[in-house]
Amino acid sequence: MTALPLTIGVLGGMGPAATIDFMAKVLRHSQAGAAREQDNVRLIVDSNPSLPDRNAAVARTGPSPAPGLAAMARGLEAAGAQVLVMPCNAAHAFADAVKDATPLPFLHLVEETVAAVTRDHGQARRIGVLAVNGAAEARLYERALEARELQPVIPDQATRAAFMEAVWQIKAGDLARGREGVLGAAMRLIEQGAEVIIAGCTEVPLVVGPKDLPVPLVDSTDILAQRAVEFARGAA
Repeated sequence: MTALPLTIGVLGGMGPAATIDFMAKVLRHSQAGAAREQDNVRLIVDSNPSLPDRNAAVARTGPSPAPGLAAMARGLEAAGAQVLVMPCNAAHAFADAVKDATPLPFLHLVEETVAAVTRDHGQARRIGVLAVNGAAEARLYERALEARELQPVIPDQATRAAFMEAVWQIKAGDLARGREGVLGAAMRLIEQGAEVIIAGCTEVPLVVGPKDLPVPLVDSTDILAQRAVEFARGAA
């Protein structure tokens, strides 16, 4: 008998639409290796939008989400999860709270995304990063890229402010205005010399896709979904 895939526990709700997008991408990758419905991977999802704002927490102007994330991780383990993922980039500033809460494997969104950049776009040296304030201030992508001798291209202050406003619009359901702001920020990074753009915020793929930009767009949500399915099936 073929062994069942590992059960994937999802620390979600940051924001809810991005979590649903992640689940849809997991299904797409899972179906690619499934002969029937019963062959798809199992997800246990805690979509918890009440967690404190990650941007404020990194800036030390609001409470930390770390205790809540740790509680979610323990709850997912108790529910039967065997590997954990967190489809929110900024929340990875508090990833240690998740890793310390349980012995379960944790697939790190930022590390997996940067690994995909080096694997799939190895000739590119200047990598644009579309990320919210919390992820930027924690230098999540900057440190991961620099460790691989890649140069991060980041927005200037005005562009980041406009990008943040776009993200809040997407979270509020105003996708048209959010798309305009995200595209504007991406094009500014390309003007600064970015050869590849990382969608380092899980709201970005809700409004912008690879065909919208003149350079490759790396979707961190999709990278994590693919890796989660691979890991669950024992291919990682």
